[in-house]
Amino acid sequence: MSELVAPPYRTRGGYWWLRWVVIGIAVAVLAVEVVLVWDQLAKAWRSLLSANGWWVVAAIVAAVASMHSFAQIQRTLLRSAGVVVKQWRSEAAFYAGNALSTTIPGGPVLSATFVYRQQRMWGASPVVASWQLVMSGALQVVGLGLIGLGGAFLLGASKNPLSLIFTLGVFVALVLLAQTVASNPQQIDGIGVRVLAWVNSVRGKPLDAGVAKWRETLAQLESVSLSRRALGTAFSWSLFNWIADVACLAFAAYAAGGHPSLAGLTVAYAAARAVGSIPLMPGGLLVVEAVLVPGLVSSGMTLASAISAMLVYRLVSWIFISAIGWVVFFFVFRTETDLDPDAGP
Repeated sequence: MSELVAPPYRTRGGYWWLRWVVIGIAVAVLAVEVVLVWDQLAKAWRSLLSANGWWVVAAIVAAVASMHSFAQIQRTLLRSAGVVVKQWRSEAAFYAGNALSTTIPGGPVLSATFVYRQQRMWGASPVVASWQLVMSGALQVVGLGLIGLGGAFLLGASKNPLSLIFTLGVFVALVLLAQTVASNPQQIDGIGVRVLAWVNSVRGKPLDAGVAKWRETLAQLESVSLSRRALGTAFSWSLFNWIADVACLAFAAYAAGGHPSLAGLTVAYAAARAVGSIPLMPGGLLVVEAVLVPGLVSSGMTLASAISAMLVYRLVSWIFISAIGWVVFFFVFRTETDLDPDAGP
């Protein structure tokens, strides 16, 4: 008779409760809004049903343009490493990756893994594929910082912009450092060899242990030739991504009959995107809504039109785009699930 083996006990992290606290606060905020403004919700529903169709179409075009920019960032960075990707293939990968990221728990991790696998199948080395993911993420953060900074200045926050400028400066410095390292990886060869020698001496191993692997990694990184022009192109597409998404929100506001100020709308958008990037709920559900509606009201919209604008924006930029992504995933990538680009021959 075989013995029963108890499953391993999983310990929770020290801050496991924080996620549920934030979700609880978001739900409470939305519940209070529902209770206090029920009549406004009825007006919002009527406003949604009577939304201007042309502005909704404009919002859809802006959302598609935003997704297009993601593919362009990827193609620009990979091209600098000698990896040429067809436009439709890059677009399809980002639509599918976005669907994974925004609709299922743990989506951002699954999305990054999926995009990484696709880049490996396109011919990118492990180092280049990882570098592209990190670099594109850094460019996105800098672009969002510029959008938020611009909105803050327009709102009159220029009296004390030092903290924002400092934060943005740090991100720009990191991007430039990454560009320098990618263009001249030999500059850090000596540093890496000395660090390895110190680590090996502490561990009691030969001083040259791991040096071959280190230089193999640098050799892969040497395939990247990210010129300042290519970096500028990638950053321009990154900034365009945020501008197109802000335009999507603005068109949703116009479709709901609102007339928000550009500065207020931009700040509301930046705040909602920043909060939505925290992996609490798929697609930032509940959290984004709890931040976006008050922000739109502060930009000059009525509560009813702000709720309608939020609904139009989320239906277009989240539900509609994610639906396209799942269709693409099913028809283009479903048959590739058994392919392992890192498996040996």
